[in-house]
Amino acid sequence: MSFNIGLSGLYAANKQLDVTGNNIANVATTGFKSSRAEFEDVYSATRLGTGSKTIGNGVRLANVSQQFGQGDVNNTGNVLDMGIQGNGFFIMSDNGSLSYTRAGAFKTNAENYVVDNNGNRLQGYGVDANGKIINGVLTDLKIDTSSLAPNATTRVDQTMNLNSSDPLPTVTPFNVKDTNSYNKTISTPVYDTQGNQHTMDQYYVKNAASNSWTVYTYMDGRSPTDPLANPPVPITADLTFNPDGSIKTLTGGAGWTQTGTTLTMTGWKPGVLVDANANPPTWALNGSDAAVGGIAFDMTKTSSYASPTARTAQFQDGYATGQIASLTIDENGVMTANFTNQQTKAIGQVAIASFANEQGLQPIGGSSWKETFSSGVAGIDAPKTGTLGSVVSNSLEESNVNLTNELVDLIKAQSNYQANAKTISTQSTIMQTIIQMA
Repeated sequence: MSFNIGLSGLYAANKQLDVTGNNIANVATTGFKSSRAEFEDVYSATRLGTGSKTIGNGVRLANVSQQFGQGDVNNTGNVLDMGIQGNGFFIMSDNGSLSYTRAGAFKTNAENYVVDNNGNRLQGYGVDANGKIINGVLTDLKIDTSSLAPNATTRVDQTMNLNSSDPLPTVTPFNVKDTNSYNKTISTPVYDTQGNQHTMDQYYVKNAASNSWTVYTYMDGRSPTDPLANPPVPITADLTFNPDGSIKTLTGGAGWTQTGTTLTMTGWKPGVLVDANANPPTWALNGSDAAVGGIAFDMTKTSSYASPTARTAQFQDGYATGQIASLTIDENGVMTANFTNQQTKAIGQVAIASFANEQGLQPIGGSSWKETFSSGVAGIDAPKTGTLGSVVSNSLEESNVNLTNELVDLIKAQSNYQANAKTISTQSTIMQTIIQMA
């Protein structure tokens, strides 16, 4: 009996050495979770129980459980490196077969899909044409490197003050070539449907009537409605202000439609300078993009106070075409493409999964696990939803192995092995003594 007990102890100590050695071997493995050997004693029993004087039959390995504690999340500088701070697993797909991992060392393959070192594709939520996340439907995440289509300017908002103390222009009538015939000029970049940039110039002229101004608007120095007109004919609007400086009335001339304090161009035609040396210079329409929709110009935040004439804030919604310049991933797992035209667009969102019983997951190597009946069904959602953790981009989660503890366990396992070997050696000596007495 003592031989069997000693042998079971040797086997248990050997398994403890195996588990400890495996932990030490993976101390630098990204996303690795340490394991722990769990043992239980063995007793011989009959149908009536073990009895009060039964001696144990040794020890056996009950389980090797993984410890899913948080590892350190350290910066790497690679945007596709991701760690999870808190609960959850990344979801990987191998032709539809899902696995789960904490190792977030991702990259792109030849088709721009986000993959791990084994070519498994990272799962998440896609976006619609407007960059809105489509929640609930998992898909292979892909870095869309196509150009961002241009957007024609349809709206211009600005905050502007026209100095009520400004003197009247010394030259009348207004002449775009004479700076003494106007008080202030403001230029705004706008874009047509092909992404070509144009300049909308607005000249502000203070009128003799009290609190009255006129705005003359050109596009690329030409008439917005007829770029071939020579000389260029601006479109005009008249503004009057209340005694407190707030806008009172706004009246748009030909070329404008009006809704409250918003003027909208009835449509403008981009001009192309053909020959600057001609007298006068010759212009042409901009090819197939000759007709462009109107631009709504909000004058609500225009005031007339006794302070310098200036535009303090401005917004216009158009932009040229852009190429992807960089990628950012926030703590919610949203992947945002940053384009050369200063625009941004969401191109996907990383999804993460959690389980009721993480200990029930089946390890399959590669710092990955498979769902089992014991683990329960994966609960999948966006990061930071419920108890799910957050995504940390430019970082990787290190192994959670505590090397100091493992080295101590190594010494203990070695001592256990030697002690159990001594049990067998002692039993052998006793057996030899008995044989010699016979």
